[in-house]
Amino acid sequence: MQTHELIHSQLVNKRLPRIIAIANQKGGVGKTTTAINLATAMAAVHKKVLVVDLDPQGNASTGFGLDRSDRTINSYHVLIGDAPLPTAIRQTTIPGLSVVPSGVDLSGAEIELIDMEERYNRLKLALAEHTTEYDYVLIDCPPALGLLTMNALIAAAAVLVPLQCEFFALEGISHLVNTIERIKKSFNPTLEIQGIVLTMYDQRNNLSGAVANDVRAYFGDIVYDTVIPRNVRVSEAPSHGKPVLLYDTNCAGAQAYIHLASEVLKREHRIAG
Repeated sequence: MQTHELIHSQLVNKRLPRIIAIANQKGGVGKTTTAINLATAMAAVHKKVLVVDLDPQGNASTGFGLDRSDRTINSYHVLIGDAPLPTAIRQTTIPGLSVVPSGVDLSGAEIELIDMEERYNRLKLALAEHTTEYDYVLIDCPPALGLLTMNALIAAAAVLVPLQCEFFALEGISHLVNTIERIKKSFNPTLEIQGIVLTMYDQRNNLSGAVANDVRAYFGDIVYDTVIPRNVRVSEAPSHGKPVLLYDTNCAGAQAYIHLASEVLKREHRIAG
């Protein structure tokens, strides 16, 4: 049976979550921070959310307070077929929010996947079988456009792109947009950019404002109104194993992610039509 036929047969009469990959091949742009806090804000308004940590660094897992000893079965085992997805899912302290953690073995998955059957569709197949209880699945992608990110983009319905307000921002995103177009053409024709969120915005820095204006001029309404500011509380929160929304709800970073979640959900509502 072909992959698309298998997936279709698994999904008949099942409720589907909305799968959103959070991706940018550049590191340090706020992907993981966005995944953690967007998921938390969604759960706060009673959405059931699953975060899939697909980054070998495992920062999303750490940011939710998951101990290393609780990651013995993780996204690596799911991808290579050693374990079904439900055995890797861990509940967080946040009601309605679960995580598939990352593990150090995931760093070798790029090589292992090369010779596997359905190497591009393994995450899609795993999510198709076992995520019908969730409203949203957010995939935290690694800072690279390799097989892990490809698996995420092929599994996803949409991509949310965190974009740091720095000089080379537009140059970097062009590579991601080209990759998305190639994946649409060859693997996932319905994949779309759900939105671009400007991160690490410093209102005291003229460059941040100039980059934001350039990005909005180029991409238009696809860029969210909300910008995520540079904020020390956002940086501190992961060391306490908490999203910033729990660490300091009133700080500027937490409030920005609350506003971003509202924008994302409104956009999702319009898409669902």
